[in-house]
Amino acid sequence: MRAGETGTGKTAARRGHELAAEGVTVAYDGVDVVHAVALTLRPAEVAALVGPNGSGKSTLLRTLARLQHPRCGSLTLDGGTEHATDGIALSAREFARRIALLTQGRPTPSGLTVRDVVEFGRYPYRGRWGRPDPGGAAAVDRALGLTGLEDLAGRGVDHLSGGQLQRVWLAGCLAQETGVLLLDEPTTYLDLRYQVELLDLVRDLADDHGIAVGVVLHDLDQAAAVADRVALLHDGRVVADGTPEEVLTPERLTEVYGIRINVDTDPATGRLRTRAVGRHHARSERHHTPS
Repeated sequence: MRAGETGTGKTAARRGHELAAEGVTVAYDGVDVVHAVALTLRPAEVAALVGPNGSGKSTLLRTLARLQHPRCGSLTLDGGTEHATDGIALSAREFARRIALLTQGRPTPSGLTVRDVVEFGRYPYRGRWGRPDPGGAAAVDRALGLTGLEDLAGRGVDHLSGGQLQRVWLAGCLAQETGVLLLDEPTTYLDLRYQVELLDLVRDLADDHGIAVGVVLHDLDQAAAVADRVALLHDGRVVADGTPEEVLTPERLTEVYGIRINVDTDPATGRLRTRAVGRHHARSERHHTPS
C-alpha cells in the first residue's frame, strides 16, 4: 500500500501539510554546508533523505523544522512564505501544531515517567496558565499504543534502554498530532523488531493519516522499503530525487559513497536491495568466478 491508500476507503483522520524548500542554502560559521536545495514533502508521502556522513541530511531536516536559519532560499508550508499559511508567518506554537521533529541525541530527562515525557508533545495545544487540553489524554494514549509503550507508561525514563527511550521520544512527536513529521535517523538504538515496526508505523502515518513524512536514514534498504521518494545528498547538494528505483542505482551510489555498491531486487519482496562490496567481498567474488 502506497501514498493516499488507506486500505479501508476511509478519509484520512488527519490532513497532512506540504512543506517545501526552494533554493535553500545553509551555512555554519560562514561556510555553506547545504547548497541551493529544492525539496518538497507532500501529504500522504514518505520522503527518505539518504547520503554519506556529512552530506547535509540532518542540517536540511533541522532547517525544515525551523531550528536552523537558511542563509538564502525560501521555505513554504502549504504554499505560504517562510513557514506560513496564506502568507502569514506562524508563531512557534502554531508551527508546532503542524510540524514535529524527532532529533538525534536528546538528553535523558530525570525523575519523569514515560507518560510524563510523551505528554510534553501536547505543549502546542495547552493554553496559557495551564489551561486544559481536552484532546490531550486521548492523544497520549494513542501515541503510547502506536509505539508499544503502554506497559511502560508509569516507568521512569532514566531506567529505560536506548531503544525504549527512542520510542518514547517518537511517541511524544506522535502525541503532537502534526501534519508533517520529520525524523532524523529514527531507527538508531532500536533492535531489529522495533526497526521494522517503526518503519511500518511511518508507512501507516502516511497511508492512513495523510501525514507528510521526511526521514533521514543511513540504511539504503530501509529507505527503499519505506519511501515513496528518495533524495540522495552529497556534499550538501541533492544529486537525485525520485522513486527508489530511479535514485538508488549502482552507478550513482558507487560514485556518491566512494565504494562499489551492487543493487538488485529481493525476490521475496520485489524491493530494491543494496550491498556494499569491500575488499574481502571482492576477493570472494574473484575466487568464485568461473574461469
